[in-house]
Amino acid sequence: MTKRNAAQVFDHPCPIRGVLDRLGDQWSFLVLTALAQGTRRFNELGREIADISKQMLSQTLRRLEQDGFVQRTLYAQVPPRVEYCLTDLGRSFLLPMNQLIDWAQEHHGQIRQARQQMALQAERLRD
Repeated sequence: MTKRNAAQVFDHPCPIRGVLDRLGDQWSFLVLTALAQGTRRFNELGREIADISKQMLSQTLRRLEQDGFVQRTLYAQVPPRVEYCLTDLGRSFLLPMNQLIDWAQEHHGQIRQARQQMALQAERLRD
């Protein structure tokens, strides 16, 4: 990366920071992964992502919809039915997302080991 390209990467507003801010949270990857399998209703997503609260699922879906990754469709029936699916933009993110997931799985042991080493060093400094 040249100096000029590096400067452009960190210009404001920074597109990388904006994307990572939205997609780097605890739940977005899980929601996108679930929706990669096809259209889902809210409760289906909640069952698939067992640890997520309804409030957090709702907030995550709303943010992904705001950014154009997810489309929400409301059907006017009783009771109301709402479905969520990936947009073209959301589907275009699946490849880099899966590459990042693969990288994280491949290097998780190294990262965990580095964290343990840092914790041991910090503990030695306290003693």
